Amino acid sequence: MCMTLKLRSFAFALACAPFVFAADKPAPTVATIVDGSLSGIEREIVPLVEAMPEQAMNFAPTAGEFKGVRTFAQQAKHVGAVIYMVSAAALGEKVPSSAGEGENGPASVTTKAEIAKYLKDAFAYAHRAAKSLTAQNATELMASPFGDGKMSKLGAIDIAVWHSFDHYGQMVVYARMNGIVPPASRQ
Repeated sequence: MCMTLKLRSFAFALACAPFVFAADKPAPTVATIVDGSLSGIEREIVPLVEAMPEQAMNFAPTAGEFKGVRTFAQQAKHVGAVIYMVSAAALGEKVPSSAGEGENGPASVTTKAEIAKYLKDAFAYAHRAAKSLTAQNATELMASPFGDGKMSKLGAIDIAVWHSFDHYGQMVVYARMNGIVPPASRQ
């Protein structure tokens, strides 16, 4: 029992690490907090993509209500594409051409290695956007990358975090259906 509690406490501490700061240090910046959140999902999703076997990258469930769902590879590319879109918006830049068109990523990115690299590159771009945030510009409104309307720079980068976690959950199910234990769940 004590060992289980210690392991759970350690796992909780690791999960919360981006949000825990030394008491004798100055308050973290907006950029530090947001960048830590990005690092959290990056540590979950990139190793999951790398753990999925090449032959299972195009897996999508077929039993039940799964008609038309994205494959594992399409999920990963979609995550990367949205990260690029919201990061470019927060930076006030055009979406890099390497990101592909729209929310599905480039059609030319097909292998596991290419998809993992695409996702890593998307996170690198998002880290640059997160590090550009300040207390002064975080609530600054900018054009939404999803059509009409505006959103804050912080809100855009926040999408990169929560949206990625949404798809991570789906990708975990796909991995487990293929007998893969997600790296984040391994002892």
